[in-house]
Parts: sequence; C-alpha cells; structure tokens
Amino acid sequence: MTEHRVLVVDDDLQILRALRINLTAHGYHVLLAPDGGAALRAAADGHPDVVVLDLGLPDMDGIEVIEGLRGWSTVPIIVLSARTGGPETVRALDAGADDYVTKPFGMAELLARLRAAVRRAAVSAVDGEPIVDAGDFSVDLAAKKVVRADGNELHLTPTEWGVLELLVRHRGKLVGQRELLRAVWGPTYGTETNYLRVYMAQLRRKLEPEPSRPKHLITEPGMGYRFEG
Repeated sequence: MTEHRVLVVDDDLQILRALRINLTAHGYHVLLAPDGGAALRAAADGHPDVVVLDLGLPDMDGIEVIEGLRGWSTVPIIVLSARTGGPETVRALDAGADDYVTKPFGMAELLARLRAAVRRAAVSAVDGEPIVDAGDFSVDLAAKKVVRADGNELHLTPTEWGVLELLVRHRGKLVGQRELLRAVWGPTYGTETNYLRVYMAQLRRKLEPEPSRPKHLITEPGMGYRFEG
C-alpha cells in the first residue's frame, strides 16, 4: 500500500504532536508546519497528498494559505479549525478548501475525511467515452482535465473535479443532492447542500459562458443537478 503524505499545519504544538503520532500509527507519512510560511514551503518541497490546515495561524490567515496553495496545486485541503461560523466555512470553501472539520474533533472522523480526500484526488477513470465535448469546453475523463474550446486548460480543484466528473458520467440524467454529497465528500454526508451550492457556483464561473444562465450545469430545484453537453 502506498504511504500517503499528510501535511499538518497548526500553531498548537500539542495538536501537531498528537496528529503526528496518530496519523503515523495509521500508516501516513506526516509533515508538520507551525505557521503559514512554513506550510507553503513544506507543500512545495514535500508534495503532500493532503493538507490538514488550521485557519488561526500566527503569521497569516489560513485563507491566505489556501489561496497560496491553490495558485499552483490541486492538493486536497481539509480545514481544521475552532471557527464554526457558517460564513467562515463558506470563505474557506470558496478559497479552495475541500472539507472542513471543527475543533474539538474525533480522530476517527478526521481519518475518514482523510481517506475520502485521498480517494477523490485519485479517482480512476472508468470504461466509457474518455472525452466529452460540451461545445464550450471538453472534459477528458481519462486525463482528468477540462479544456476550453480555445484550447486553454482550466484549473479545477479536486473537489470541483469530483463534482463535475460525476455529473458528466451521468450526462443528461439527474444526480441527486445526497448522491453527489456522498460520492464526492464521503458516506457521512447527505444534508450539506450549501457545499453543493458553493461548488456549483464555482464550476459555473469557470465553465459557463453566462454563469447566471447556465446551459451545461443545470439545477433541478430541491432535487439535484444535471449535466447537459
């Protein structure tokens, strides 16, 4: 089994120590960073498979770290924070985070979120048409990339790709909210429809010629979403 590399970013040395011990015991290779600057350097040098990030850092806001990582990397980011407000969650997700766990947290839950994040980042292609041409853009399911009609490749986060891939593979069919949440975020999800609204808005901004009048990523109110292309 491949040893996955986890970068843990937190200014609380006790949490760093506890996570290093627990994650190492579960087969992960653990990198540690006590602040944002160290986190960005460790991510560039260590190439982690997933990042666990506290928002309250001494040198910069965790949102800045997310934005810094998203400038060049699609590594899954799990925010781990005592900040529990809805707007803070949306800010982190909007900046490019893939998941959000509040302190205090259970190790079993964090391990489940880590496994889900690693799975999403390594989703394998399945049999079927590898390239789906939607006119305004094409989706290459094998290469896991999206290319505009002008030839420019679009950057998607792992979670954005997970949502789009599921919809594309069910082209023309309704994919329910619960099915999307469980497939992309994990089996413990099913009611967090605000996650879907955030990520669909992000995908529309990147893919739709007119995001306010989508023709590819269609909402079926109260039920789910459908890809047309």
